[in-house]
Amino acid sequence: MAITDLPLHSHGRKLVVDLSHEHGLALLSLPPLGGLRLQTRARRAVEEAVLSLAGPRATGAEGPPRSQPLLGPFVSRLAPIHPGQVGEEETADLRYVVSGPRGYLRVLVGMVRANRPWRLVPGLSKALAAALATGAVATVNSTIWNLAESLSAPRLVIATVGSVALMIGWLIVDAQLWHRSAEVSREARQRARLYNASTVMTVGIGVLVCYAGLIVINLVWALFILNGQVFASTTRTPLHAAEYWTLSWFVASVATVGGALGSGLESDEAIRAAAYSKREQERRRILQDDDGD
Repeated sequence: MAITDLPLHSHGRKLVVDLSHEHGLALLSLPPLGGLRLQTRARRAVEEAVLSLAGPRATGAEGPPRSQPLLGPFVSRLAPIHPGQVGEEETADLRYVVSGPRGYLRVLVGMVRANRPWRLVPGLSKALAAALATGAVATVNSTIWNLAESLSAPRLVIATVGSVALMIGWLIVDAQLWHRSAEVSREARQRARLYNASTVMTVGIGVLVCYAGLIVINLVWALFILNGQVFASTTRTPLHAAEYWTLSWFVASVATVGGALGSGLESDEAIRAAAYSKREQERRRILQDDDGD
């Protein structure tokens, strides 16, 4: 029984599991199982695969014809998983795949989970240091105080979206995370879209976690360092909880831009290591070597 966290493809569909009753082998791909309750789903999939290998079908003549795959708990428990096409010359004799928008979404979520996007924050030490330094300086800057007090909630939201998008775009472009397929087939384009969507989601979740952390850190720093009288004399607004929150929110956007600039000091390998699982890094390295050849 082999298990991989890489997405596999077969005849234009996302492969979940391949079974070879003749050889007693099974290959399970985890991303199509989704990102929620993965261990439970994977355990059920392994159980059903082993039961299928050990069942009557493995005996050959007693099993059903090769063209009629078994339907059982594997399909009903893990819908939208269903039997898929198997070529005559392939080793596998039974295959399950996912298809359609729901299947695509499940594979995408599974790929993002395999990349563990929460590792992005500690993995980008130089960018994080730049963001923290920018936030610390901006918190005690009177110009930032006045700007924060003058901005409405919609403008703060726009500043958040803009800074987060800038950070995501900078990381993807600077570290060359965007997947470009040398093949021109429809399946190759679909795979490229899937890989790029997982990259954007992985980096996006990591940046959002970083942004939320910056808000908390900036808020604690502001509570410690700001003087209410100085703030009120500069902005003509008393320093209350709303002012602390607004300032910390705006400073987080400024600090995120500083972090994007600081990420330029990170090596491409460091960013890839923070953004991708080990096997995904190996897959991309192999693709780069093939393109180079």
